[in-house]
Amino acid sequence: MSASLATLGASALDELHQVFRVLPDDAADALIDAIIKAKKIAVYGCGREGLAIKGFAMRLFHLGLDVHVLGDMTVPHLGQGDLFIVTAGTGHLNSGEAFMRVAAHDGAKTAVITAQPNGSTPLMADLVTIIPAQTMANDQTTSASVLPMGSLFEIAQTIFFELVILNLRDRLGETADTMRARHTNLE
Repeated sequence: MSASLATLGASALDELHQVFRVLPDDAADALIDAIIKAKKIAVYGCGREGLAIKGFAMRLFHLGLDVHVLGDMTVPHLGQGDLFIVTAGTGHLNSGEAFMRVAAHDGAKTAVITAQPNGSTPLMADLVTIIPAQTMANDQTTSASVLPMGSLFEIAQTIFFELVILNLRDRLGETADTMRARHTNLE
């Protein structure tokens, strides 16, 4: 018999709570500083991590920042003073590494969000932000999450991004009203 939704939900929330319990208070500081300093920002990720970072880009836009999602036709040239953020939870993303090389070659700073800081992708980055959650790199252990595959990382990442937005909102002097004013009216 399958566990109830309430039981599974409680387990998943407990796991998310544990991720944020062990996350250092300064875990986002370098990323936040880099975002504030960046002239232009581009983000990239694949799969469900890609969805999370697209949501992050949307909120950065709501804060008034010049942000773009790689893959859109309107992504500008990145160079000196710009920031390229890649999500690579498992520590390795071939396409992300290729794009990081291009951005870095032209002078952009690179950042990686990951759970596996010793992976090849984070090792290439100028700055690394670690979210200590299960990904597909470690989902087959005896202490595996109740959530499948990399879901714990992906959901923790989404929450982490929203917390970064709250910090940025304060540091940039934005409010819920100024953010809301930038929300699209074409829905």
